[in-house]
Amino acid sequence: MAHRITRKTLAVGVAALALASSVGVATAQIPASSAPITPQEARMGAEYHPQFLAEFGGAMSGPQAAYVEQVSKNIAVQSGLGNARESFTVSLLNSSVHNAFAVPGGYIYTTRQLVTLMNNEAELAAVMGHEVGHVAARHSQRRQKAAQRNSILGVLGAIGSSILLGDSGIGSTLSRGFLEGSQLLTLRFSRKQELEADNLGIQYLARAGYDRRAMSTVLASLAAQNALEARLAGRNASVPEWASTHPDPASRVQGALAKAGGAGASGGITNRDTFLARIDGLLYGDDPAQGMIEGSSFIHPELRLAFTAPQGFYMVNGTRAVAIQGQGGQAQMTLAPYNGNLDTYVRAAFTALGGERGNLAPQQLERTAVNGLPAAYGVARVSNGQGQVDVVVYAYEFARDRAYHFVAIAPAGSTATFNPMFQSMRRISAAEAGAVVPKKLQVVTVARGDTIASLARRMAYPNEQEARFRVLNALGNTATLTPGQKVKLVVRAR
Repeated sequence: MAHRITRKTLAVGVAALALASSVGVATAQIPASSAPITPQEARMGAEYHPQFLAEFGGAMSGPQAAYVEQVSKNIAVQSGLGNARESFTVSLLNSSVHNAFAVPGGYIYTTRQLVTLMNNEAELAAVMGHEVGHVAARHSQRRQKAAQRNSILGVLGAIGSSILLGDSGIGSTLSRGFLEGSQLLTLRFSRKQELEADNLGIQYLARAGYDRRAMSTVLASLAAQNALEARLAGRNASVPEWASTHPDPASRVQGALAKAGGAGASGGITNRDTFLARIDGLLYGDDPAQGMIEGSSFIHPELRLAFTAPQGFYMVNGTRAVAIQGQGGQAQMTLAPYNGNLDTYVRAAFTALGGERGNLAPQQLERTAVNGLPAAYGVARVSNGQGQVDVVVYAYEFARDRAYHFVAIAPAGSTATFNPMFQSMRRISAAEAGAVVPKKLQVVTVARGDTIASLARRMAYPNEQEARFRVLNALGNTATLTPGQKVKLVVRAR
């Protein structure tokens, strides 16, 4: 979700929107540091770098990654850092989440999925300029000195765990254990620091000759994507600020626009057609090597498994677990070391969930078979400070050295919600695995007679094709197309 999902490592990460930053944009000019990146900062970044690569699917290579690196280093030069071009490490990550972030020492990142949401080079420069701003202003170091180290919470952790598990007693310990594998420890920036990074990013855009309004337009696309995903999943249409390491992008679009001089301000270059040509063909959504979500089903062609989420639940495919989320509870599917004994495997999973206390154990273990797979499961009831919740570990043996399991948490007595999912786990055939086809971005030129509706019908989705097409191309409800205009589609790779 450069850590590929293989038979030995299930990459299924859940990440937050690291670009979505502050509520408003200040008007004061904030000078960028001109001090070069120090050896100490470089060492700190080098320590974090492999962790981020593992968490977010690894660094991509090839012409698309080279293009992102080129634009990012060109914007980094505007920061005034004495050794910006040489010292920055830019990574295009093979992840299907919309994310961008930075760590000390000049390491900046964007996911391929976030790049597919952009519509011109200025927006790419804006996103990476925001991250360069964090590096130039030494935000991580200042947070470190304040001893405020926090985690990037994934969707799995952000939604529901505090409601179900509470913040005291074993519930708090269980929450930490349940989140392990779907979060990555890093430094969380303050609102003031996010505000500074916004300002710096806009300044860098202006210095490089880009349209300064690009910061607001890319944030508007993020806000629209958030709202679409929430609506499709049946969630609240606005992403709560606690669901991200940074505030909701919708809350700062107007601030960024005002900082850039307003909607009527004269802009610089956008390089729209160049940008679209360079990202044409970029992988979109899940990588089959990491498993794919298709509607309510998850299928992994390499691990040769599939399952279906309960009705009314949605899934997020991430780095270490597939998250399953709904009003009635939450779950994840992942793996752990397996020695051939399912009972031992299930008990070890409970122990891991118990965290430091180590006293979480099932009331009893049951052995069964699911679609020909040996299986074992157990249930533990714990208090979350407000009531009781049930924790289920349901494990399956796929080979003598390979097992996978669900962890599900729901209010006491209601884990039956997950029974259809537990019973849906199955092996897939070689033919079914071979039929899994990824999606990719395709840039097309609008022809005479093409409409938003006609082009949207080419999108590789069974539903909401036009809504997806509009968000992908930043087309409002009243927008129209012009012959010769380039737009993006999401199509099957073959």
